[in-house]
Amino acid sequence: MTPVGVRIVVRLVPRGGRDAVDGVGPDGELRCRVSAPAVDGAANRALLRLLADALGVAGSAVAIEAGANARTKRIAITGRNADALRERWPGVRVL
Repeated sequence: MTPVGVRIVVRLVPRGGRDAVDGVGPDGELRCRVSAPAVDGAANRALLRLLADALGVAGSAVAIEAGANARTKRIAITGRNADALRERWPGVRVL
């Protein structure tokens, strides 16, 4: 089993018109939107692809730890450290 590198909180908007990271919210959560609907896990899969692409890691390096059925999710990311995430998204809260 690969150890978890970092964890972040993501606020997801399904059916958001496009797949994008909109920045960091006031509580340090990463705000993301995907065009996929929240049906049969489609929005979650799109979110994981979006984050993996944005961070340049394999899709298997990004996983939902909690909140699969909620808009606010805890995401585990391997292959990146807290400094790399803070550099990419200043203000993001790393757990």
